[in-house]
Amino acid sequence: MKDTGFHVPDDKIDRLPVLYAPDPESGEFHIWDESKGGRWNTPPAFQSGGGGLVSTADDYHAYFKMLLNGGKHSGERVLSRQAVELMTTNRLTPAQNAARTELATNNVHISFGQGQHGGWGFGMAVRTYRGDYAPVGQFGWDGGAGTSTYADPVDNVVGILLTQVGTSVPDSIHLMHDFWTTLYQAIED
Repeated sequence: MKDTGFHVPDDKIDRLPVLYAPDPESGEFHIWDESKGGRWNTPPAFQSGGGGLVSTADDYHAYFKMLLNGGKHSGERVLSRQAVELMTTNRLTPAQNAARTELATNNVHISFGQGQHGGWGFGMAVRTYRGDYAPVGQFGWDGGAGTSTYADPVDNVVGILLTQVGTSVPDSIHLMHDFWTTLYQAIED
């Protein structure tokens, strides 16, 4: 993953698009974060364990294909099969899952339906029930900058959605739902 990090250096900043967000009053889009001189153009004081990576579609694809391949990329072992299983299997206890379900249900008006997948592995969402096209076992995450990337071990597919609009409005989440619906409708048996 040669193009993934917690910042984009100056010699690659021309590849990072501007991030937009709507004005809460007018709905008009404005620049929320410039590329050059923006929040991802300089290294952070502390790298986050929970978010803030900047990546490319190629790197996302390589990472998720590696996970689908049980920890191997191009025949080379990157992670142990056991580590991949821990990452991509729901690790929530029944009590934690009940609390997560209550939180997701009670906040659905705030999250626009995000987080309704059911469970969490070590570092990513794991689907524990089938509420739409995605099968149980799908894993990945939605990002705050309008990204949505999941791998599906049942259909052996990786979907990557990269946008320039943050997930601050329902339209962003609706776009994610539409993307996944379209992806699954396109799969032929």
